Amino acid sequence: MYEAYWGLKEKPFENTPDPRFLYHSSQHEEGLYRLLYAVKEQKGAAIMTGVFGCGKTLLGRTMLRELSKDIYRVGYIMNPQLSYLELLMAVATSLGVSGLPSKKTEVLTNVVLDEISKVLQNNMKDGKKTVVIIDEAHVIADKEVWEGLRLLLNFQLEDRFLLTLLLLGQPELKESIDSNKQFSQRVAIRCHLGHMNLEDTHNYVLHRLKIAGREEQLFTEGALKAIYEKSGGIPRRINHICDLSLLTGFGRKLTHIDEKVVSEVTKDLEGE
Repeated sequence: MYEAYWGLKEKPFENTPDPRFLYHSSQHEEGLYRLLYAVKEQKGAAIMTGVFGCGKTLLGRTMLRELSKDIYRVGYIMNPQLSYLELLMAVATSLGVSGLPSKKTEVLTNVVLDEISKVLQNNMKDGKKTVVIIDEAHVIADKEVWEGLRLLLNFQLEDRFLLTLLLLGQPELKESIDSNKQFSQRVAIRCHLGHMNLEDTHNYVLHRLKIAGREEQLFTEGALKAIYEKSGGIPRRINHICDLSLLTGFGRKLTHIDEKVVSEVTKDLEGE
């Protein structure tokens, strides 16, 4: 709606996990490096925690783009709020297992595990590495599910795991894992995404504008400072504020966005 007015090819502040828009702050760069290391070295299990809206899913999607489809077979679970058997079936399906009954009352746990084992063995024989990513893993509350995930890591050879399990979630994920010592001991890599500082917030906004086709700055220095203060350095909040600011500026035929506009739109977002 406002793209042409601001000289943009597309909207720069959509809250979608598009890897093109990932801003490589030092913490995001380190997080990406650690996840890739866990996968490429077949470390078994790794976790990434972070506050709501900090970019965990985007980082996970970016990591997927770094993995060659000729080498890696990846299963992605976006909603893990399932029973143990349902989660096993979701993992199996995401890895390409077909023919499982649709009703869980007709499925035996050992049958699903056998099918997963076959997939992992076949991938290994074909020279492929298997990765399972579970997003929003902090919602898993059932201890049986955690035990089941631990058992998945029993699929291994003497010198390597046949499956790399990556768990992404909010900070309470760490508490869930630490309370399960047997599973915690299997986690080889940990990383955490926090708030961005003022400099990163400034660069984040510039980066997304550039990817969307705008080299010139649209936000004044005062506006950028206000965005940081109002968003707390959380990417999702920054996107909301910037998107609504650009819409407001378009409606008023402004030439730039200043702190006054940012202050007004944040009040709207907060319902004041």
